[in-house]
Amino acid sequence: MIYVMSDIHGNMRRFNSILKQIDLQPEDTLYILGDVIDRHPDGIRILRKIIEMPNVKMILGNHEYMMLQALGECFDDYPFYDGESFRRFGLWYRNGGEVTHRHWKHLKKTLRREIADYLKALPLNYDIDVNGIHYKLVHGAPVELYEQVDTRYPNATHFAVWKRWRVFKQLPNEYTLIFGHTTTNHYQNTEPMKIWRQPHLIGIDCGSGYPDERCCFYGNGRLACLRLDDMKEFYSEENYDQ
Repeated sequence: MIYVMSDIHGNMRRFNSILKQIDLQPEDTLYILGDVIDRHPDGIRILRKIIEMPNVKMILGNHEYMMLQALGECFDDYPFYDGESFRRFGLWYRNGGEVTHRHWKHLKKTLRREIADYLKALPLNYDIDVNGIHYKLVHGAPVELYEQVDTRYPNATHFAVWKRWRVFKQLPNEYTLIFGHTTTNHYQNTEPMKIWRQPHLIGIDCGSGYPDERCCFYGNGRLACLRLDDMKEFYSEENYDQ
């Protein structure tokens, strides 16, 4: 079986809830479309768990990208100058990175190196075929569309992890795009959030980065997972009705 989820955002309870439901077997594959870290406190623990799972494949998200930039692990997109490190940490912290950095500072150097090297090696897209359907799995947008869609970003990597996909954007019809990064309440009004589907376009970020409790401002977030073999949807168990 082939499963896809995205934007766990450090919520171990929600992640474990999904893993319990799908009961991942050795012959199954789980694709995680980035943003494992930040906002909730268990991002590093979840990353360590993912690294140890041989049948889990991950894509780089903008939150992992921010983390690498802030920690000085990638400076290939902007020239380094005085104050740049402060600016990068500020961006990361404003997007919920402080809780991740707090945990990071207590890790042994060897473990930091292992995690950083794992993140730096992550792909930006995956192309897979399930039941004769070609899927392109991305965090924000397909990297190959960088020069065709929006060149305001400094490079293709920045585009792939930060670009928010809009409904009106024209997609190549040879694949179905599955993306995270932008919560599905931008496309449909459901409480709690659910997976959003259109022809050749599927959004699966259902707000796991939002608070666990009911929140009128954010809406009711949860973690979603989609099984591509039969398109069955799975959602983390929540207590919104209590």
